[in-house]
Amino acid sequence: MIDKERERGIYKVTIVGGVLNVVLLLLKFIAGIVGNSAAMIADAVHSLSDFVTDVILIVFVRISNKPKDKDHDYGHGKFETLATLLIGLILLAVGLGIAWNGASAIISVMRGATLESPGMIALAAAIISIVSKEALYRYTIIAGRKLKSEALIANAWHHRSDGLSSIATTIGIGGAIFLGSKWTILDPLSALLVSIFIFKIAFQLIKPCVDELMEKSLPDEVEDEITAIVESFEGVSDLHNLRTRKMGNICAIEFHIRMDGNISLFQAHDKVTEIEQRLKEHYGQGTHVIIHKEPLK
Repeated sequence: MIDKERERGIYKVTIVGGVLNVVLLLLKFIAGIVGNSAAMIADAVHSLSDFVTDVILIVFVRISNKPKDKDHDYGHGKFETLATLLIGLILLAVGLGIAWNGASAIISVMRGATLESPGMIALAAAIISIVSKEALYRYTIIAGRKLKSEALIANAWHHRSDGLSSIATTIGIGGAIFLGSKWTILDPLSALLVSIFIFKIAFQLIKPCVDELMEKSLPDEVEDEITAIVESFEGVSDLHNLRTRKMGNICAIEFHIRMDGNISLFQAHDKVTEIEQRLKEHYGQGTHVIIHKEPLK
């Protein structure tokens, strides 16, 4: 039931974002073409990437919430990680495209070419985008943290990156309009600046996904916390062979502990069950816990 509620929550937020992204990308493409703004067209491409990632997120979240089956003994949680990685890679590709177009226009100006000044419609579209995307970022990031969805949080940052790019776009378009024909280079220059924002956010999304897919352990402070929780139980000592990792939005924790070898199997089982439940209360009910018991030497 909890997974279904989480899935519905992610879908709701993603659909709201998808609808707004469609409206914005149409507005930006029209404004960029009519207003003759390379920066606005670049911004429109960024919004198009937002829409594509919304579709990816909907598809992969449904897959990640499927229960474990014969071929996936640990469930499908890493499909959500894969979705986050794809969002990061798409952002990286969009950033490269925008950087290339902006640099090409700047080189043309340096060689003597003249750029046409963008129109007011492009400036208006940029301002609308800033307000809309910041509101969408806040709505999505709050939901992502509440639902503990890394993919949704990644998508929120994608929304903010679009808003940041619109700020750069607004400055470039505004400067090109109000400062005169000599400053039309500000339009492609702002497009180039947009790509820097996008690169930064893309790498911030890609790195943790690669770490997880490479089975990187949880941070040292989390492992220390796990050790403290387990060894706080009476009759339990010497936690060792601790192995941890992320599996989508859940943690996997495996370790060995030592207990009095003279207690009954029932008592040992009850103690281990208590430890497992405490860890799940702390890290989430979906936490995968494996505990190996050894007698005290």
